[in-house]
Amino acid sequence: MDKAGVKAYHLPMIGFLIKKSFFDIWDNLFKIAIVNLGFIASVSIPVFIPQLLEAIPLLGMAALFIGILWCFVYLSAAALTLRALSDYGSFGFAEFFANLKIVWPFGLLMGGVIFLGYALCVVVIPFYLSMESIVGILFAALIFWTLVVAVLALQFFFAIRARLDTKPLKVVKKCFIIFFDNAAFCVFSFIYSVIFLAISVFLAFLFPGPAGILLFLDEGLRLRLLKYDWLEENPEANRRKIPWDALLIDERERTGTRSFRSFIFPWKD
Repeated sequence: MDKAGVKAYHLPMIGFLIKKSFFDIWDNLFKIAIVNLGFIASVSIPVFIPQLLEAIPLLGMAALFIGILWCFVYLSAAALTLRALSDYGSFGFAEFFANLKIVWPFGLLMGGVIFLGYALCVVVIPFYLSMESIVGILFAALIFWTLVVAVLALQFFFAIRARLDTKPLKVVKKCFIIFFDNAAFCVFSFIYSVIFLAISVFLAFLFPGPAGILLFLDEGLRLRLLKYDWLEENPEANRRKIPWDALLIDERERTGTRSFRSFIFPWKD
């Protein structure tokens, strides 16, 4: 099959993912907004507290570091909590605090990874480029593309922790397995998340915001895992020809269809 045919096989899954994530965000606007407000409050810690401690630089740096780590801890708990929406359920905020106690180490780990990536971007890559040699350019390019792959793979870090594994190293390993087996899908998910983020700027990060992005990534991973269930049952099948239309029959029935009127005036249906 040509490349166009392979892409066509995946369009039903992509289309349904966009539809379902939109439905789930719309149906849970209040909860999405509350989770996003919590994140906005969390971001205020590393943004404002260091300014208040400007006279004590060491404490200001500590507040910045701790505040950023807390933001990732918050995101880790939010991802695990939002999984309920992806699974056609709901959640209460008691679940959020219970999840916070469970997954905080993963938030710290992701925060540490982000700090490392930032250091590579602002210190290591410029150092190699300053060498003004072929060797320096090659090392800088190698680090840059390694970071690109890491970003595309680790975007599913919290979703994989929520669905597949509870051991940090295995979660990281599965992030890269998902990426190398679904590279185009990971690129699409990243671009879609960036679009979500851009839209959020105009809506004060209340919608879709970080919660909407986390929910979308969880939805994407959840649907993508249907592929592996099918391949396990059909080991001789062509991995490039996944029958998404058949795999999504139950999902489509549960999600249903809606008119524009039902979105604006749901009580009139």
